[in-house]
Amino acid sequence: MNTKNLVLMALLVSVGAALYVVIPGFSGGMKPDFMLTMMFIGILLFPNVKSVFLLAVTTGVLSGLFSTFPGGFLPNIIDKFITAFVFLALVLIMKKFVTKLPVAIFLCGLGTVLSGSIFLSAAIFVIGAEIPFGALFLTVVLPAIVLNAVAFAIIYPIVIKLVKRSKFETAVTRTV
Repeated sequence: MNTKNLVLMALLVSVGAALYVVIPGFSGGMKPDFMLTMMFIGILLFPNVKSVFLLAVTTGVLSGLFSTFPGGFLPNIIDKFITAFVFLALVLIMKKFVTKLPVAIFLCGLGTVLSGSIFLSAAIFVIGAEIPFGALFLTVVLPAIVLNAVAFAIIYPIVIKLVKRSKFETAVTRTV
């Protein structure tokens, strides 16, 4: 692994963590997970198993530590790990189309749906939380899809421009 790539991934995760901490919660303290958005950007930049594993573990642990959901540590780790590798599979399958912003935004929204579903399912089955899946999906996951897609649409082009100006070797710079 290249040190420059590790630094860029660390920056993405730290920006996601900062956004996660400062964004106020809604619907009982639940928050949209902007670390998820940064994880998706990292996977699009570095679509390989080592990088995805590293991004999944770091975002899962940090999301778990900052989670305002009771018992949210383990569900966050499970969620990020599964979501990261499913997202990687989608990126590899759609390799030719993923460089287009609308496709990337769609994948971000799809990944957020997957992430929210896995998180709530893990909270119900692993932790044994007695929470209404449907109600939380409607009041937390659906707004998170919109917020993550908007954040992705704003942040991703900025990151791509910065990466292209630098000497980073990413999947984006190899396709251009």
